[in-house]
Amino acid sequence: MMMVTKSLQLVVLLVCCLTIITIECANVTQNPNIYSVNPTIVHSAVSKGAVCLDGSPPAYYFEPGFGDGAENWIVHLSGGAWCMNVTDCQHRTEGSNGSSKKMGQLYFQGIHSKNESQNPDFYNWNKVLVAYCDGGSFIGDSEYIDPTNNSTKNLQFRGQKIFYAVLEEVLEKGLKNAKNAILAGSSAGGYPAILYCDYFRDSLPIKSRVKCLVDSGYFVHFKNPVLERFWSWRYGGVAALQGAAKTLPKSCTSKMKAELCLYAENIQEYTKTPFFLYMSAFDNIETQYTLGDEKYTTIDEGRGSACLNASLREMRSDFLNAIPKGNDPKHRGVFIDAMHHHTSLMSRWSFEVALEINNVSAPIAFADWYFDRKYRYLIDEIHTMPVKNTFKNVTYVH
Repeated sequence: MMMVTKSLQLVVLLVCCLTIITIECANVTQNPNIYSVNPTIVHSAVSKGAVCLDGSPPAYYFEPGFGDGAENWIVHLSGGAWCMNVTDCQHRTEGSNGSSKKMGQLYFQGIHSKNESQNPDFYNWNKVLVAYCDGGSFIGDSEYIDPTNNSTKNLQFRGQKIFYAVLEEVLEKGLKNAKNAILAGSSAGGYPAILYCDYFRDSLPIKSRVKCLVDSGYFVHFKNPVLERFWSWRYGGVAALQGAAKTLPKSCTSKMKAELCLYAENIQEYTKTPFFLYMSAFDNIETQYTLGDEKYTTIDEGRGSACLNASLREMRSDFLNAIPKGNDPKHRGVFIDAMHHHTSLMSRWSFEVALEINNVSAPIAFADWYFDRKYRYLIDEIHTMPVKNTFKNVTYVH
């Protein structure tokens, strides 16, 4: 009898332990600030020629909306730099930036958070993150056939078709009936958020509120050839591989080389739909690609030489001159901080870590602009040198 009792106690103890573990795991899974989402593979896109660099089908990550947000949508184009030559692009096929075969779960957070207190305007919207696997900012429609006939080295540059195919599927999921919708893009996904902004607008009902959001993807053409040299090389390679001369709007390519049309400043003027630019005047990818990796720590810690500091001021000046002007904030809103960082929609969107200018946080500035509450055009005019990259809340007061 005693043995039975002890056995029963062990069983009860085991059940309790499993229950606690299950509850704890559920709490992690259901954390509204950050949660995992599995990829949705768009197998039907292959027949339309919409494939990743390695020929695998494209993918996106989807979290359905709920409550009064069930008819509102954010379609977010993810970033991940670019590949500029065949070797670089072939290397990308070994990971998720070039193949859906390598894609796993992603953690949604920031503007995709389901925490109403930290993301009050968008917490219950439908969220779509379009996976980036074409290496060319979703603009390409070309291919590379390896001359050795080794099919494993062939490359497909089909980013434009990926965008159209994924959008088509998401429209059928309910986006076509959206009351409110945002096309957002981060880093290398920021440029196509401008490029396809009007197409996105035209795909939705005329009564829908549709605007676009560019997160750290507005890289400018520097006047100084020393500052510009690496960007010319980078965009020249991207344009050639992706076949940009035939995919980018003729309104731009008829006036300048295709690689110049990869600069947001040269394409935004043709975009009729309103968009909002959220970026640092000292974006750390901009400084890294322009000045070199070895300068990153020096800049972040404020230990730059007089020559380096002069370059940073020159870069800031060119950037501010290239962004949309503030005379029409309803059409072009901005939030330009001075922290040495890159992208914000996933990492700096909650109120706990969001940056502020004039006591207005970036999420509030964008939401006010998007919902037509107040058309924000905010630039940090005080800091003419980079503010150290930190996740602490830094308030800029003019």
